[in-house]
Amino acid sequence: VQLQASGGGLVQPGGSLRLSCAAPGSIFSINAMGWYRQAPGKQRELVASITRDGSSIYLDSVKGRFTISRNNAKNTVYLQMNSLKPEDTAVYYCNVATITSHYWGRGTQVTVSS
Repeated sequence: VQLQASGGGLVQPGGSLRLSCAAPGSIFSINAMGWYRQAPGKQRELVASITRDGSSIYLDSVKGRFTISRNNAKNTVYLQMNSLKPEDTAVYYCNVATITSHYWGRGTQVTVSS
């Protein structure tokens, strides 16, 4: 099962991007949906996660700049990224969790550079 992530790209510092990720309808009973990122030479880290009822958590370094949201009817999760910094540069992966499984997207590159 493959999640479809989109919205990455090259942006200047201070700019914005919106990532989206759709899970196929074959995945049922989705609980948490989230975004992770992995920069070169670093471990993958959780950026933000949101539960089915809308409760969310964020990596400290993105609080106040990034906003996660989801559309349960469309099995889609979004990440609005504002005030981007060069240190936000990474491959961003979406993740969907059910009671029994985790599903990953292929990753989308976000590059913040002038």
